Amino acid sequence: MSDENDLLSWVPRLRRYARVLRHDADEADDLVQDTLERAWSRAGLWQGVTDMRSWLFSIMHNLHVDALRRGRLMTVPLDDDEAAPGPATPATGGSPFGLLVVRDLQTGLDALPPEQREVLLLVALEGMSYAEVALLQGVPIGTVMSRLSRGRERLRQHMEGGRPAASSPGARN
Repeated sequence: MSDENDLLSWVPRLRRYARVLRHDADEADDLVQDTLERAWSRAGLWQGVTDMRSWLFSIMHNLHVDALRRGRLMTVPLDDDEAAPGPATPATGGSPFGLLVVRDLQTGLDALPPEQREVLLLVALEGMSYAEVALLQGVPIGTVMSRLSRGRERLRQHMEGGRPAASSPGARN
C-alpha cells in the first residue's frame, strides 16, 4: 500500500523531532510509537490527508502537549556542580565544529522556551514552512515568525558566549 510506505518513510524524521522534544531516547521512541499508533488507527482518514508529514507532526505535537499538561513527562534535574565545557579550539586539539560546539548548541537549544525551540526545529531542521508550523501548532503565522526570531536570537547569543544583543530603545525581550 502506497500510503503505508508514505507513513513509514517519515519515521526517521519523527524520531529525530521526538528526541528533541523528550531528551530521552526511550521516551522519544514511545512518542513515535504513540504517534504511529494514532495515525494507523485512523488509516481511514489517509485519503483526505494531502500532506502526511504535517499530519504526523501535528499528531506528535498534540500527543506531546497532552503529556505535558498531564505531567506525565519525566524530567531530570541538572547537576549544578557540572561545569559546562567551553568551545573547542585548534589550540585545545579540537576543531571549532567539534563535539563541544555540538554540545554547546544542544545546551542552547535546551535553554530555549519549548515554543521557540519547537518552531526553530520545525523550520530549520524539518524544513517546514511558516504556514505549516502555524497550522500544526494552531497559532497565527505572525506568532510562528516571532517565536522563530526570538529563538534564533537567543541561540545566537548563547553560541557567542551569552553576550546580550544590542537592542533598540523600547524593544521587548
